[in-house]
Amino acid sequence: MNPPPLSAAVPPTPGPPADVVAQLPPPGSPERWPWLQRLRRQTALPLEPWLQAFEGGHLVPQQDLLAVLADHLDGPAMARLLHWWLRSEPRDPALPPLIVPRRDPHGLAALRQACAGSASDPERLVALLPLVGHQRDPEDFSRLQGVCLEPGPLRIRQAALEGLCRGLGAWPLAALRHTLLTLAGDLHPPLAAAAVDALARLPEARPALLTLARQSLDPAMAARLERRLRRLSPSPLVLFVHGRSGGLVPPELVALALELEERRGAPVIVETLTGAEPPPLPSPPASPTTLVPLFLLPGGHVRRDLPDRFRRWRAAGRVRVLPFLGAWPAWQVSLAEEMKRLGVAKDGATPLLVHHPVEGSLPQRYLSHLATVCGARCLAVPYPAGEAGGQPPLPLEPALPLALAASRLTDGLGAWLGTPLLARPQLRTGLLQLLVALP
Repeated sequence: MNPPPLSAAVPPTPGPPADVVAQLPPPGSPERWPWLQRLRRQTALPLEPWLQAFEGGHLVPQQDLLAVLADHLDGPAMARLLHWWLRSEPRDPALPPLIVPRRDPHGLAALRQACAGSASDPERLVALLPLVGHQRDPEDFSRLQGVCLEPGPLRIRQAALEGLCRGLGAWPLAALRHTLLTLAGDLHPPLAAAAVDALARLPEARPALLTLARQSLDPAMAARLERRLRRLSPSPLVLFVHGRSGGLVPPELVALALELEERRGAPVIVETLTGAEPPPLPSPPASPTTLVPLFLLPGGHVRRDLPDRFRRWRAAGRVRVLPFLGAWPAWQVSLAEEMKRLGVAKDGATPLLVHHPVEGSLPQRYLSHLATVCGARCLAVPYPAGEAGGQPPLPLEPALPLALAASRLTDGLGAWLGTPLLARPQLRTGLLQLLVALP
């Protein structure tokens, strides 16, 4: 058997730049692939002969050739090739990702210019918008967001959403999350499905997906959302509470923790500050543990005692520390709604929020803020008046205790204040939803 021709076994060595284009084997030739691999391995590949051949119409770039040249393209070359592609007829939609293969200021400027001149050319926008997102420049978020949300051809909106998905980490997180939540309810299933998938890729994705789960969704979309939620295991929670004498956990908080654990599918630990010693720490879980201080005022426990507990948990593994519950805007809104349900007194006085005495300017500023948010008056009642048999200094109706569960304050003032906050159905439901939605 005769040996194969040398040209088929060994690709020709590219000659001078002026001749290299002519040496390219045609598509379908058995010599083309090894020749291109040899070209790819060149450390200093002259680009000008190829650019001139494309621009002059002497060579039609195939995907395999552009894939080789893409490793060597600089910014100006990307811009020249993109301008060539915009002028070419017919345009191959598979070429732009090879023409602008990576982030580059020149490439981005050319992409923006091309998009600005493509309002009447949907095919160009479909090819270019994903590449704009791939450049990950925050200035492009508004454009991509607008194209996604505004009425228009579905293919263009999908291309803009793909651009957002390619640059997820570069966009402002709150605005991106809002955009994806809006798109997840879109009437076009492909667009909504892509938005749900993108939401699941964001940091702290569970709260946003749970927000979406409370909406009325198409059955197929609801099933997709459920699958995404199953893959995002919630982290264990540690609920820090004051507790009663000897570290006893009030029944209201025990019931809350049990229901929370069932609904989240993850461990929930209740740790009191009144026990003789903190309980032993569990083995570090795979995901970070979330520390949740269920305190309603920035008093001494929040400012002095809790930091020591946090340091103890940090020494045992990864943790995520949240602010005290009273600082959560969503909780303040729920408390304000409960105050509205109380109404006003017969003499027209605004309702009261009754709390134990606090010291320092920070708690006082917080109480002033809370009174404004809730449309209420905050009243400090010393513990002696809150003990059994004590008398409050004022008629406390209508009034709410700033206490989640039974405490020294509510024990003595129950006849005037009624039940603690967790015994009020709307407040308990609202708090449970907030805790279930935590990462």
